[in-house]
Amino acid sequence: MQIAILLYDRFTALDAIGPFDTLGRLPGAETVFVAQTPGPVRNDAGNLGMIAERSLDEVPNPDILIVPGSPVAHAQFEHKEVLDWLRAADATSTWTTSVCTGSLLLGAAGLLRGRRATSHWLALDALTGFGAHPTGERVVTDGKYVTAAGVSSGIDMGLTLLGRIAGDRAAQTVQLLTEYDPQPPYDAGSPDKAPADLVAELRAQSAEIMK
Repeated sequence: MQIAILLYDRFTALDAIGPFDTLGRLPGAETVFVAQTPGPVRNDAGNLGMIAERSLDEVPNPDILIVPGSPVAHAQFEHKEVLDWLRAADATSTWTTSVCTGSLLLGAAGLLRGRRATSHWLALDALTGFGAHPTGERVVTDGKYVTAAGVSSGIDMGLTLLGRIAGDRAAQTVQLLTEYDPQPPYDAGSPDKAPADLVAELRAQSAEIMK
């Protein structure tokens, strides 16, 4: 089984690493990072580079496709080569997945029309523009499409799919080995729980970025 994780300029690192460190532990699987051009790809802060080992053309038929998000995911809507690859890879994939605003790229490729999906809470409403039905759930499965909400939920998505493929025991083993036992010091991880003024501030900042 081959797992392909897409990298592109200004991707969010944890969106890629969360599934890599959970689903990537699937026994017997090969995990590859792919990009338009092999080599280093910078994250959204510009201070971290990850290496794409292969080009899109070198990985035409992954069994599992993972698309991380980005604060500027909309910039990829103009990259025909990326969207064409997503469509082609999805045509033969067993599972097509995304983390955070990676679901917007799947939507832009026309893969989520009529499907339930999720994304980062700041981008959730944008899914309707691609014909998807947005839901605020942390991980959403609709057929072979598995979308995760914001950033850290990629860990949950990886464990969810690992359990579907290899069984609960395998997923529990990875959860224990990675000691994924969230006990956050603050209860502000969703717009329903965070201070209202903070939610409003981040919505305003997001609107500026999307202009």
